[in-house]
Amino acid sequence: MSSTVAIPLAMAFGMFAFVSLGDEYFAYGAMAGLISAVVAGVISVLLGDRSTRVYAPRITTTFFLGLLLYTLLHRDPAHLGATDISALLLVFFAIVLLGGLLQALFGLLRLGTLIKFAPQPVMAGFQNMAAVLLFLVQLGNVLGFDRNIGFTRVLGAMGEAKPLCTVVAVVTFLAMWHARRITTKVPPLLVGLGCGIVLYYALVAIGLGDLLGPVIGELTASAAMRTVLVDFSGLAMAQSLEHSVTVILSGALALAIIASIDALLCAKLASQPGELRAGDDRLLIRLGIANAVSAGFGGITNGINIGPSLVNRAFGGKSFVSVLVNAGVVLLAATVLFPLLAYIPRAVLSATIMVIAIQHIEPWTKQLAVRLITPGTPQRGAIALDLGVSLFVSVLSITINIVLAVFIGIALAVLLFVVRMSRSNIRRLYRCDTVRSRRYRDPAELEVLRQAGSSVLVIELQGALFFGSAERLSQIVDCETEADTTALLLEMRRVTEVDSTGARILGELDAALKIRGVKLALILSSRTETAARLADVFQGDRLFPDIDRAIEWAEDELVVSARAAPSEALPLDRVPLLDDFDAQQVERLRGWLEPVSWSAGDVIFRSGDPGSALYLVTRGRASIHIRHDGGDIRLITFAAGAVFGELALLDRGPRSATVTADEDMQGFGLSEAAFAVLCREQPDIAIKLLQALGRELSVRIRYANLTIQQLET
Repeated sequence: MSSTVAIPLAMAFGMFAFVSLGDEYFAYGAMAGLISAVVAGVISVLLGDRSTRVYAPRITTTFFLGLLLYTLLHRDPAHLGATDISALLLVFFAIVLLGGLLQALFGLLRLGTLIKFAPQPVMAGFQNMAAVLLFLVQLGNVLGFDRNIGFTRVLGAMGEAKPLCTVVAVVTFLAMWHARRITTKVPPLLVGLGCGIVLYYALVAIGLGDLLGPVIGELTASAAMRTVLVDFSGLAMAQSLEHSVTVILSGALALAIIASIDALLCAKLASQPGELRAGDDRLLIRLGIANAVSAGFGGITNGINIGPSLVNRAFGGKSFVSVLVNAGVVLLAATVLFPLLAYIPRAVLSATIMVIAIQHIEPWTKQLAVRLITPGTPQRGAIALDLGVSLFVSVLSITINIVLAVFIGIALAVLLFVVRMSRSNIRRLYRCDTVRSRRYRDPAELEVLRQAGSSVLVIELQGALFFGSAERLSQIVDCETEADTTALLLEMRRVTEVDSTGARILGELDAALKIRGVKLALILSSRTETAARLADVFQGDRLFPDIDRAIEWAEDELVVSARAAPSEALPLDRVPLLDDFDAQQVERLRGWLEPVSWSAGDVIFRSGDPGSALYLVTRGRASIHIRHDGGDIRLITFAAGAVFGELALLDRGPRSATVTADEDMQGFGLSEAAFAVLCREQPDIAIKLLQALGRELSVRIRYANLTIQQLET
């Protein structure tokens, strides 16, 4: 069943490729398409393809070949004779052959993954113009002209049109367009062809044949054409090829690029859900060799044809045998059945191709067009730019040169990519007068940070940092740090890549900031490739694993410079938790507290340990950590005046995190046993302490909510 779809497609695309040569080569174009489908299917299977994908000429590559042949034909303004046509076709098939070899070379060099990321606007431009041109080229056949008339001259030749032929074409078009309403068991292409052929020959039977257009016709190509297919003995091959070497090389490279991109895209679209596709590089090797062999037999460039591939699978094709059967039937059509296929009316075949042309308008383009005209659509400028590139490639390929359009389109898309990547990759920018670290600060330190915190600038980055975006970042930093900035923190955990130029620009930025008295620190994981690349530029004391530690470092610098750090142990009556206690109540509570101390690096308790006491810090600091992904996350750092460990005292559960002394510490502890006695003997002190702990927990919950909100934004 797949062959019944592949045969008319191969014939129609082949005719489109050779349409510029005129009626004499119309049937040969159909034959060339069939030859291509046979060769591609057999060669691909012989080279190891075990899928059910069907190979045949594709609209994008056929569009390229059609315009290429037209360009070759009109290179010399003088009228070309038979020998000139032979030389022209020799160059044409040399391009197809070399294009296939280059496509195979792409696979051998493992460029399949790279080619998949070809600019979408360029491919969309080719596909859209191919669809439009494919549609327009059919107008002469649909109008019933007895001779080949280009679509640009259709209006001037309307006197030769045959309206009844157009009626047949319209019926064919509508039958194929609405085929699913007629039957779901027969492919729409066959429904359209069947309805059109039946109507055409019914009109012939009642004597209206003179009012209808011609059929495909027999192979009537000139002797020169047959000479090209059989041998080149009558041609000065070396001279012809040498004279056109530049055209051959550039055309083959452009054809190989277009054919490779199209093949990789179709391989993805033709895959079944959950199917593991064969390697893209192996696909290019097989298809490239098949296209080179196809050129040797007088065929054109092939690709994975999605329509026949889906039909093959839908009607029971489960292995590569179905592909060979399809190729065998196509071969039968190209040999035994071709005289019968020659009687297919041109108007009927062209009407079905018009439907296919409309269906091949790139969906991505239509989606962008709808978004562009929809009010309130974000990034409308970028959308308009993509559509502009697509339109530019389309127009350029028609009006100037198809080969030149390929390279200019790709170069333009790459340039636009570089420009976009050079834009700012800043995710967020803020200062630390509103965002603080998780380290506990006493009131004096908080006042310092309230006044001077805005001098710490945090810039969160994302994406790739290369020469363009790094230079843009340098400009923004230069503007933001002109005044009242003492520290710059670059958060780079979301940076995907830093190239050597980007690293050098960061080093130059660091040197420039030092002259201004601004300290630069980076936040990134030390185990990443980015950290390794920047290791020669930045020392370890300015690399932090998270933004919290970096902000704490900047805050400490501010506190030290303001001489606000307390040098003596904090008196118990100045601990913020006991602000509502009068002097007598503080002394009464002191009797239940036990002095404690730890050295720097001591683990005060670990996560999971039984809780037995809360602690009031009067000197030094400690950090609370939880384990995560083989590392640890700092929840908060306590300093003099803080309280910790109160949850275990309140709910008698195990410790929920690990607390480690960052420096020598002193303080007081209240054990669970002492607290129980305090509740019995001095309930007023116990109640007041519980109220203070409630306020402390409330403040921490609010701070946690604020931290979550900052992380989400």
